[in-house]
Amino acid sequence: MQIYNTMTRVKEEFVPIEPGKVRMYVCGPTVYDYIHIGNARPMIFFDTVRRYLEYKGYDVNYVSNFTDVDDKIIKRALQEGVDASVISERFIAECKKDMEAMGVRPATIHPKATEEIGGMIDMIADLIEKGFAYEVNGTVYYRVRTFSRYGSLSGKNLDDLRSGSRSLLVTGEEEKEDPMDFVLWKPKKEGEPSWESPWGQGRPGWHIECSVMSRRYLGEEIDIHGGGEDLIFPHHENEIAQSEAESGHIFTHYWMHNAFLNIDNKKMSKSLNNFFTVREISERYDLTVLRLFMLSAHYRSPLNFSAELMESAKSSLERIRTAVERLEDARGRGRKRPLSATARKAADAFTRKFEAAMEDDFNTADALAALFELVRYTNQLVPKNRSEEELEYLRGKLADMTGILGLRPAEKADLDAQIEALIEERTQARKAKNWARADEIRSYLASQGILLEDTKEGVKWKRA
Repeated sequence: MQIYNTMTRVKEEFVPIEPGKVRMYVCGPTVYDYIHIGNARPMIFFDTVRRYLEYKGYDVNYVSNFTDVDDKIIKRALQEGVDASVISERFIAECKKDMEAMGVRPATIHPKATEEIGGMIDMIADLIEKGFAYEVNGTVYYRVRTFSRYGSLSGKNLDDLRSGSRSLLVTGEEEKEDPMDFVLWKPKKEGEPSWESPWGQGRPGWHIECSVMSRRYLGEEIDIHGGGEDLIFPHHENEIAQSEAESGHIFTHYWMHNAFLNIDNKKMSKSLNNFFTVREISERYDLTVLRLFMLSAHYRSPLNFSAELMESAKSSLERIRTAVERLEDARGRGRKRPLSATARKAADAFTRKFEAAMEDDFNTADALAALFELVRYTNQLVPKNRSEEELEYLRGKLADMTGILGLRPAEKADLDAQIEALIEERTQARKAKNWARADEIRSYLASQGILLEDTKEGVKWKRA
């Protein structure tokens, strides 16, 4: 299995620290609002990585945190006149609902930053003792220049950063020894949540949170650390500096980062009115459609979100579900003869293509292509009354692929409801004399094996 490692910028053979086990950490959302579709891409992709690793027999310890103390959470809490924990707990619950609807399985553990403060204080104290950090007036800073490998993940040079654009610098004040030093602990401000520490009441900086949570639940060395490419600098760069300075050895063996999601070829932004939450998308689509859309491109390639592409994903998902339904409808009606070597060989070829794509840096786009080849093969065979063993073998292959990709087949009742909805839309189009749309719907249903008959009693339909 080959994984593109952001640290080395090449694909590398995946060799876990401990044979048969994978320790995997993925940065989770800051919970101050509903998650947006940009949050959804890493959630869906790394859930798929986990599923494939488990399919290959690995025992995966998958940790993904919730950042539940942050300036944005505090700001919203002050606006609503409630405690910050009220905001974070509300949106953790809403996030979990959206994750379930997208087919994202719960992590082995979802640690919360506020429940790990003691470990953060301990790590900060250790970094101070070792000379990697210092305290000034209740604020603790990390001495970036004491860590020789700083910039190795992002490819940034400290001197260039300091002399270059101020926007690249970690925020700070004159009390820092160096402008690049970043905050590990900040003193309490009025109205903010705080905890007791050796440096006075305050709260942790963002970067220290993930270092502590990954260490507690996965150990000092982990196999895979993932997240969006926007986290490479400074967040993941700072995680490396903290963790490796404290432990004295490599923190993460494989760094994986997904590319950005754009909206109609523009960066998602509330000011451009092209900002969508997952909850808003769920009002128009089954979120399995969003999942298929997210997996339709390689994770390291930028992905463009548009209504047209979502409609295409919706149609693709319906093709998969129709194939599954046809196999289910044919259950028990196949011929009583054993699975032939020819049929087994043909079905296994699709599995090999699928696995080859996933083994090549989790190329879900090519994996989906292999799945659709299997769908076409299935649709050709079902009407031919093949052997029951052959049909069952195909069911297993489809279940494996859709399970790895998290594309849950719809229940028969759900599929029937979708067909009825399209028929009703066609009826309304005919009433409005929109013959083009009516013909388009009829042709689409025919392509899915659904035949319509217009009668005096209304439209009747059957599966071919």
